Amino acid sequence: MTSTLRVSPAVPYARMLSVGSYRPERVVTNDEVCLRIDSTDQWIQERSGIRERRYAAVDESVCDMSVAAALIAIERAGLQPADVDVVILATVTHPYPTPSAAAEVAFRLGTNGAAAFDISAACAGFCYGIAMAQDFVRGGSARNVVVVGVEKLTDWIDLDDRSTAFIFADGAGAAVIGASDTPAISPVVWGSDGGQYQAIAMTQSLIDYRDNGGERFPTLSMEGQQVFRWAVSEIAKAAQRILDAAGISADELDAFIPHQANMRITDAMIRTLGLPSHVPVARDIATTGNTSAASIPLAMDRMISAGEVPSGGLALIIGFGAGLVYAGQVVQMP
Repeated sequence: MTSTLRVSPAVPYARMLSVGSYRPERVVTNDEVCLRIDSTDQWIQERSGIRERRYAAVDESVCDMSVAAALIAIERAGLQPADVDVVILATVTHPYPTPSAAAEVAFRLGTNGAAAFDISAACAGFCYGIAMAQDFVRGGSARNVVVVGVEKLTDWIDLDDRSTAFIFADGAGAAVIGASDTPAISPVVWGSDGGQYQAIAMTQSLIDYRDNGGERFPTLSMEGQQVFRWAVSEIAKAAQRILDAAGISADELDAFIPHQANMRITDAMIRTLGLPSHVPVARDIATTGNTSAASIPLAMDRMISAGEVPSGGLALIIGFGAGLVYAGQVVQMP
């Protein structure tokens, strides 16, 4: 006799209940960066749009920043940490291959044993996490999921490297995903181009570092022009596919919040989308630099706090970076 398996009760939709963020205290200007590289404030702003960025303290970890951002998001959602069933942590800068940063964060939050895991999708990590969190909630695997995007890139960049030192920075952002009676997160549009994996990569593996006598610690390297061409040509098209999947047009958006990689990339996507001038656009790279997986939730939280986006408004979010990978969706703002 064949028995019928019991399954978790599903819910029709999921939504973003809240967001929270953490920005390190230390502000680093272009002039300070240029003390170690041959560049100028004017050149950096013209090439990237960056004026300043935040650096975490030496003893401040990926987990520390994650907990700070997640606690804010959980409180704003009207929940207790014990109400969280899953913690998804998107990062490429946790210094331990195992255990996961998410497991430590879930414990420190007081989630009472929530499922926890890290994902490595670089600058697209937060959007990957949102996609998975929505599926967990809708499929009945979880009631509430915390998605954290966090990076401490200053541990993994060469501050004397003119091509990367001025770009990357630190920070954390978090969102809580829970059940909804109405559609509030569109289908994800995502993908990868592993043929260009070396465009953003590490200078060597930790195994190579060990076997070579530890002479040069691995740091992040980037082929800037290659990444720029890919983002302008392919990611702008992906942004349109996200709108199509959501069944809306650009003029129905209340905000455009792309990964904060480069101001010129943002401008190119705006042109390709034909984004109306009344739609607010996140340009947080000017004051946060490129914080990889943290950049979208950081920008999202700031725009909500500043009143630039209404509660319930529709925002197009899209992340893209090392892999090369990308992901995005339209979300209803909390």
